[in-house]
Amino acid sequence: MLDGFLEHREHIRFVACRHEGGAAFMAEAQGKFTGRPGICFVTRGPGATNAAIGLHTAFQDSTPMILFIGQVGADVRDREAFQELDYRAVFGPNSGGLAKWVGEVQSADRLPEYVARAFHIALQGRPGPVVLVLPEDMLSTPTAAPVLPRIVAAQAAPAPKALLELRSLLLAAERPLVIVGGSAWDAAAVAALQRFAERWQLPVACAFRSQDHFDNRHALYAGDVGIGVNPKLAERVREADLIIAVGPRLDEMTTRGYTLLEAPRPRQTLVHIHVGAEELGRVYEADLAVQSSMPNAAAALAALGGPCELPWTAWTQSAHADYEANLVAPPVAPLDLAEVVQAVQRLAPGDAILTNGAGNFSAWLHRYWRYAGLGTQLAPASGAMGYGVPAAIAASLLQPGRCVVAFTGDGDFLMTGQELATAQAHGARLIVILVDNASYGTIRMHQEHAYPGRVIASALINPDFVLLARAYGFASERIDATEAFEPAFAAALVRAQSTLLHLVLDTEVITSRTTIAAIRANALKQQSAS
Repeated sequence: MLDGFLEHREHIRFVACRHEGGAAFMAEAQGKFTGRPGICFVTRGPGATNAAIGLHTAFQDSTPMILFIGQVGADVRDREAFQELDYRAVFGPNSGGLAKWVGEVQSADRLPEYVARAFHIALQGRPGPVVLVLPEDMLSTPTAAPVLPRIVAAQAAPAPKALLELRSLLLAAERPLVIVGGSAWDAAAVAALQRFAERWQLPVACAFRSQDHFDNRHALYAGDVGIGVNPKLAERVREADLIIAVGPRLDEMTTRGYTLLEAPRPRQTLVHIHVGAEELGRVYEADLAVQSSMPNAAAALAALGGPCELPWTAWTQSAHADYEANLVAPPVAPLDLAEVVQAVQRLAPGDAILTNGAGNFSAWLHRYWRYAGLGTQLAPASGAMGYGVPAAIAASLLQPGRCVVAFTGDGDFLMTGQELATAQAHGARLIVILVDNASYGTIRMHQEHAYPGRVIASALINPDFVLLARAYGFASERIDATEAFEPAFAAALVRAQSTLLHLVLDTEVITSRTTIAAIRANALKQQSAS
């Protein structure tokens, strides 16, 4: 279908996944990685609802994606025929967060129109997922419909007046901070944003799971604003007198529950630059709202004339010093995840792609990994469990020459671990680092915060992950101590075969900053005080 109805198409490779959720995650990862819509085909009913997790991830992460779903024929519609669903009712846009648009193609002659419209909607404004429904009888109807050209998104640009106002706000500031994130970036835009930051000597923080949008090794990098944020960076966001948000939605995770920036009117002067007009003013009343594509916004910022004097040099230097200090890890025995992440950083190629799903294990990756540039991080801002392994497979198939490492937790892995078979079937090569603490760690952490000592349904009885990985054709090894990790990872890097390293972590080591015992003691103390 896509071959016949869109000119100048990208190379299409069909991958048969083991579960529709894994397939949807792979399509979302492709969209995130390439900036072009990831394509996923699923069967109707159960197939469509299984794929909903990937749709939700694409929606919250602003990732272009198109989900094609089968539908019953017109002759049996509205009888609750086998696996029949009303996809407009299920997926929206009235759902408020699953798809930008749902279309159903009744005539084969109109397929080109619908496919083109799906690409337009997925790419235009704030990118996102689109659902296209394909009735069974329509799919078997011959058509001579003409080929349509390749779809390219329109590119909004900042108005000259807005740029002058932004420059005036900068010149009046004493404690400015840039927060970069969101989708629709490319390498040139990232480079242009860096030039803007360098000209004005601005500290740059990255929004939640957008850490590859600015070189973490750069002297202007201030860290990531999200779950597990460095407390000093959180305080810096509060103390800033000017926030320039380039690209992010400024969602709940990035704003720490809308407290770092108070909604709807922040204490800080706010410049919000976003690709979608519908996002500007949705939550925050910015002092300056600018609709622009990220390439055009970054290029305009890079051309903005710099100041004669910089009153915030010490502010910028201390922001980076706080980030560097946050990389110093307290020692943990017998298995230290900070040292694990740092060992991967030392040994892996500089352009390695890191993927992860959701869970407390990811906090070590976000805190200690230094992302080198765009396209080195694939992670769900939606907090979807099970994302890391399918995303790693997609990355390996898209960039077969690059090193791909998936960080995953035990509960996270068990959501989509069967996709190891997909990796083997299609020749993907990846290294999976599975952190097993026999727990849904995030849930356990929140239980201890709110109901100390009253734990329910967060403990896991896991399989032997080494044997499971070997059954799928992966090399595998169990790691119980820090010193065993580095040689195992070094061997995995040179091995032609994909590898899973099973890291066994004490449940007590619940985050990179605290323990179960400390959380429980603090919660009990607060309860007794109240």
